[in-house]
Amino acid sequence: MTAGETLRQETRPAPPHEVPRLRRLGYLLVRRRRLVMILSLLGVVIMGALAAGTVGGLSLARYDAPGSESDRAQIALGERFGTGSIDVVLLVTARQGTVDDPAVVASGRALTERFARSQGVAEAASYWTRGNPATLRSEDRRHALIVARIPGDANTVRSRILPAILPGLTAGDAAITVRPGGGEEVFRQTVPLARQDFVRAEMVVIPLVFALLWLYLRRVVAAAVSLLLGVFAMVVALGLLRIPLLYADVSTFALNLTLGLGLGLGVDYSLFVISRFREEIRLGHDRHEAVARAVERAGRTVLFSGVVVAVSLAVLLLMPFDFLRSFGYSGIAVVAGGVVGAIIVLPAVLASIGDRVLTRRTRAAGSGTFWERLAGRVMRRPVVYGGVATALLLLLGSPFLGLEFGVADDRILPLSAPVRQTSEVIRNEFPAEETDALQVVTTGPAGSSAQVAAYAEALSRVPGVSQVDSAAGSYAGGQRVGDGDPSRFQGGEGTWFSVVPSAELMERDPVRMVEAVRALDSPFPVQVGGYPAELADYRQAVVDRLPVVLALIFALTFVVLFLMTGSLLIPLKATVLNVLSLAVMLGALVWIYQDGNLSGLLGFTPTGTLDPSIPILMFCIGYGLSMDYEVFMLSRIKEEHDRSGDTTAAVTAGLRGSAPLITAAGGILALSFAAYATADVTFVQMLGVGMAVAILVDATIIRAVLVPAVMRLAGEANWWAPAPLRRLHARIGLRD
Repeated sequence: MTAGETLRQETRPAPPHEVPRLRRLGYLLVRRRRLVMILSLLGVVIMGALAAGTVGGLSLARYDAPGSESDRAQIALGERFGTGSIDVVLLVTARQGTVDDPAVVASGRALTERFARSQGVAEAASYWTRGNPATLRSEDRRHALIVARIPGDANTVRSRILPAILPGLTAGDAAITVRPGGGEEVFRQTVPLARQDFVRAEMVVIPLVFALLWLYLRRVVAAAVSLLLGVFAMVVALGLLRIPLLYADVSTFALNLTLGLGLGLGVDYSLFVISRFREEIRLGHDRHEAVARAVERAGRTVLFSGVVVAVSLAVLLLMPFDFLRSFGYSGIAVVAGGVVGAIIVLPAVLASIGDRVLTRRTRAAGSGTFWERLAGRVMRRPVVYGGVATALLLLLGSPFLGLEFGVADDRILPLSAPVRQTSEVIRNEFPAEETDALQVVTTGPAGSSAQVAAYAEALSRVPGVSQVDSAAGSYAGGQRVGDGDPSRFQGGEGTWFSVVPSAELMERDPVRMVEAVRALDSPFPVQVGGYPAELADYRQAVVDRLPVVLALIFALTFVVLFLMTGSLLIPLKATVLNVLSLAVMLGALVWIYQDGNLSGLLGFTPTGTLDPSIPILMFCIGYGLSMDYEVFMLSRIKEEHDRSGDTTAAVTAGLRGSAPLITAAGGILALSFAAYATADVTFVQMLGVGMAVAILVDATIIRAVLVPAVMRLAGEANWWAPAPLRRLHARIGLRD
């Protein structure tokens, strides 16, 4: 008999209609293994070329809420008054004396005029061109500000205009030194730092992941194959991100998620397939049959896991912000790369070199006595073990109760960043935050001059307001302190007011000032815009969408687990336990990044708040990964229960078969994220530290203690569903 005839017999052990679909896919991949590997290599080359363009196209979206009051106010300012919020500032420092010395005045005026004439700049003004207001001058008179508005989308401003004009503007002269600042410059400098964080993290994590893989798999070839599958998932994901880049802004932080999650999931999925392949070999199947059966069993689990992770991150597409939607695109792309690598590419590789991933000393199929003993102890005393574990997790998650929402600023950058240094000077040396002024815009006729003056006076009395500039003059604390510039604030029958907050208020709670200004009675209809209002509207929009996002993520994953198991209790149990593990992650975020614990060790500056985007983002990622491990363990438990009908025995066997794999996979994935704890950008750090905590808690306390304890207490009720749902599951349940 020829080798080809032998292979055909091995890969077609039963008529096609009797063979599960995924096993048939395995047979096909075995027969066409060379073609699959050639096409995979070609796909990596194509995706790699696309990925190179993806990295260059990533950006940082602005904090805005389209359609909000602040957004409408900005549109009105631009259309009716030709002005808007400040985008960029130049901090001018006198080399000697003060900013009122003649030489400094001359240099400051000249620089302001040059700034205003620069390509892309719509308007520029300064301490010297606005009548020397105290809000644009430091208290020691050594520093003054030039402020400018640069219209355009974030990529145009940050990638084209600022790099072209800032080097010439910040050169300084014999009288002054000049440093750039402002929101656009903060985020422009954040992008390269975030990319450096990625490069540094990957240089550390890839060799460490390889070492852990070798320790677990005990074969260099097996470790290399698994690591390459993780790289395959990363490259495919980055290539796929070129699609949303055609019509949307994708955040540069999505790069960090794509690479950390891509490497982790790619390795996790490959570990599951390789482990199942080895198990089938131990059961006596030849290499090709073992590959087909591994695709059938492990492939089904990988598909379920991929769907759950993708669904958990896809809900972020409902957010009306490019920043959060970026992670939805990234999550879907990562899952696609990981699933294709695990159930298409890897089986073809195993069919070709599978003998080289087997350990020289094969353990018995029933090994894993530690996990058997642990499962036995937990299920003998489920209330005690489950109660202690739950109490511990609630204690660790309790800091989350003190969560305070805020919005990120320059302090996401390290103190060594030039724009951070500029912002520190402005924050500490200037009495007011002119660069963060609110703009209050009339929506119709402004009324009489007396009404404009009375409203400006009332605005100046709002707590935290340092000064109000208007067509009727400048006001502070209810008193008129200057003449103002009517031409700046009038347009047709309308007018607008510049409400400058104090530095102390911007540090403490700018949103409260926005609320107070909006609550103030006005003699004419107005809209409130400007940076603090944009932050308030952005935060509110994120929080408003939160119930929808949570409801969807719970509902969709509940449905997927029901279709997998036919049970109502198991999806409910999975949801509760995953939320418990994520509470620990969120508690760690509050304790570390909001309250400032470990700030010296990790090298970040706490602000006393967390941007609402970050907890939502990390909840979605963490929930998906928790469900990932739930699916891994549950697939083995259900397989054993279908065979034996004994829940206790099934849980013991499932823990014995999946716990070592979950522990190894969780450790590797946690390491992939933990490497970002060395990041300079606080957002990237938070992602790494928070996800590492969530994964480690889930892969240990949740899977090893709480899952067996809860399933032991529920007994056969684990598999219960009402008769109509049982019939529904029989018709549409997700089987092979």
